Amino acid sequence: MPIRTVLCILNSRDFQEDLEAAVDFCSASGAHLTAAVICLGFAVMDGAYGATSVVWLEERQREVDELGQKTEKVREFLSRTDLSYDVQEIYTEYAFAQDDIAQRALYADIVLIGRQAASDDDLRKRIIGGTLFQTPTPIIINRGQQPLQATSKSVLLAWDSSDEASRAARQALDILKAADCVYVTMIDPDAHESVNGEEPGADIATFLARHGVKVQVDRVASGGNRSDDVIRQHAMDVNADLIVMGAYNHPRWQQTLFGGVTRSMIENGRTTLFLSH
Repeated sequence: MPIRTVLCILNSRDFQEDLEAAVDFCSASGAHLTAAVICLGFAVMDGAYGATSVVWLEERQREVDELGQKTEKVREFLSRTDLSYDVQEIYTEYAFAQDDIAQRALYADIVLIGRQAASDDDLRKRIIGGTLFQTPTPIIINRGQQPLQATSKSVLLAWDSSDEASRAARQALDILKAADCVYVTMIDPDAHESVNGEEPGADIATFLARHGVKVQVDRVASGGNRSDDVIRQHAMDVNADLIVMGAYNHPRWQQTLFGGVTRSMIENGRTTLFLSH
C-alpha cells in the first residue's frame, strides 16, 4: 500500500527525537506528515459542594498554554524542511484520548509511535487502542535503543497464513519492496493444503516476489519456546531492523492492550514493529 499520509503522535513533554525521525521517514517515502502534539490531562476535580477545583483549573490552563507553545515549536521546526505537513494540537483526557487519536488515524496511511511517545505507558496504550482497535490504519512503533530509521534494510515478516498476517504484508508492501531482504518467518508450520500449502511459505513468497520484494522463507522450529521469543531471536539472527506482523487481540484485552504474542512483542521487543489489525 502506498504511504502518502503519515500521522506521528508527539508527546508534548518530550518529542524532538520522534519529530526528527518522522521527518526522515516522510522524506524517504515522499509522504505528507501530520504532526499531532498531544497532552493527556486529568479529569475534572471537584471541590467543596461540587465546585470545580481552582487548582485543577489553573493546572489545566497551564497545560493548555504549554501545549500551544510546544505545538508552535513543532510548526517552526517543520517550516525549515521541504516536507508537506500540517500540525495539530490535542488536549484531551485519559478517558477520551483513544477516540481523539482514532479520529485522526482514519485519515492516515500509517501512524508512527517513536521512542519518546512509546516510553510513556499511558500514551502508548491509548495510541495503540485508538488506532488498531478503532481504525484500519497500521502502526509503526519503536521501543528500541535507536531512533526510528527512515528505511528498513532487513525485514522479518511473521507469517502464519492468517488474515491479519496477510493484511500486514499488503499494508507494508512499500516498505517490503524497499528492503534488501524480507525474511518470511514461519514457526513450526504445518504443511497442509488447507493451511500453509504443501510447501509452507511458498505462496506468500511468490506473491511478494511478483511485487518486486526480495524474499527468503525461513521455517523455524520453536523447540518448545514461546512464539514471541522465537520471533525476537530470529530477528536478531537475521539482523532485522523491522518486524512486520498481524496484531491479534482477545475481547477481554480490548480496553487495554492486545494479548498473547502481540502484547509481548509490544512490551518486551526492542526491534521496531509494524502492526496491522
